[in-house]
Amino acid sequence: MRAQTRQGLPSPTRRQQGTRRRALPAAAAVAIGVMTLGAFAPPSVSAAARPDAVQQSLNALVRDDGMPAALASVQDRDGRTRIYTAGIGDLATGSKVPRDGQVRIGSNTKTFVAVVVLQLVGEGKIGLDTTVDTYLPELVRGEGIDGRRITVRELLQQTSGLPNYSDYLGDDVRYYSPRELLDTALQHPAEFDPGTSWKYSNTNYILAGLIVQKVTGRPLAEEIDRRIIKRIGLRHTYFPAPGDASIREPHPHGYYREPADGPLRDITEIDPSWGWAAGQMVSTNSDLNRFFGALLAGHLLPSAQLAQMRSTVPAEATFGPAARYGLGLVSRPLPCGGLSWGHGGSFPGYETRGGATDDGRATTVAVTMQLTDEAGRRNLERAVDTALCR
Repeated sequence: MRAQTRQGLPSPTRRQQGTRRRALPAAAAVAIGVMTLGAFAPPSVSAAARPDAVQQSLNALVRDDGMPAALASVQDRDGRTRIYTAGIGDLATGSKVPRDGQVRIGSNTKTFVAVVVLQLVGEGKIGLDTTVDTYLPELVRGEGIDGRRITVRELLQQTSGLPNYSDYLGDDVRYYSPRELLDTALQHPAEFDPGTSWKYSNTNYILAGLIVQKVTGRPLAEEIDRRIIKRIGLRHTYFPAPGDASIREPHPHGYYREPADGPLRDITEIDPSWGWAAGQMVSTNSDLNRFFGALLAGHLLPSAQLAQMRSTVPAEATFGPAARYGLGLVSRPLPCGGLSWGHGGSFPGYETRGGATDDGRATTVAVTMQLTDEAGRRNLERAVDTALCR
């Protein structure tokens, strides 16, 4: 792969956060033709008759940033939720954006995986400062890479120095096994010695997922479903099965554009296996709010493991000013004071940002095209901040 944006697809920069593939071949994406967003009706308002600040921010993402659609779910301190939509759900038919529709959540998957690992830490089955080789003997070897020198904590905190496999995948849209993804990474040299620096790498979470499977003897998807999804009642969240390229429930279509002035292509249906533990899951904005809220409230982890998860290192180069990375969890300062905790994610066709606060507020915003410029990312993050601070 070439340089990627903070959440995944290629851009002129090296800022990386999440899972994203190179340009997709024409056979894997259906062109929408020469239609432009300007040809469509104004953004719809589903939350209130008169747009409020959140609705206005979604409208701007569609109008000014060229997103086909934007969706938000906003939960206040009392647990009340408001749902917002803007734009068009399917450019081919002109259909509306489904309220709280499912989207591919990309690297938010990492937080689910980190929670499962930390639950196993709390059960005494995994040691945070135990080496990868303890669980996957002799598997992690390469130029400057040695699983005897990398700890589980360094995987979860992105301080292992492992190269990012998604930088080196080809254009094939097909099934990838987790071992194939790992082997792709191990063909390249380490970025730095373990524990000496920080750099985002999807490879860290492929290994975390493999450790979960080795320790539990069950597929990662089953452990996430049993330990998180069913436990807190996430009714619209799942880890797609091998070969499942569809999105199960009502969803806005996801789009991709290359070159920058080219037509939008519908890439809603795509094999997500290349993301696996780093970014394969599907969810809704409201389910993500429920997940991060339950996590911060202590409903998923013992207090000792939650404290470890919230122990952070600087991650400004990827996540923006004053952002810090814990164990699969990102903190960002809010303009109204305090911190939001979340992750964010990207996958071809979709981009999500969100956060939850310790006093019960939570917001997730999704758009239906990956953002490849800083201005668009700032506007999406500003929409989250507007909702959390209103």
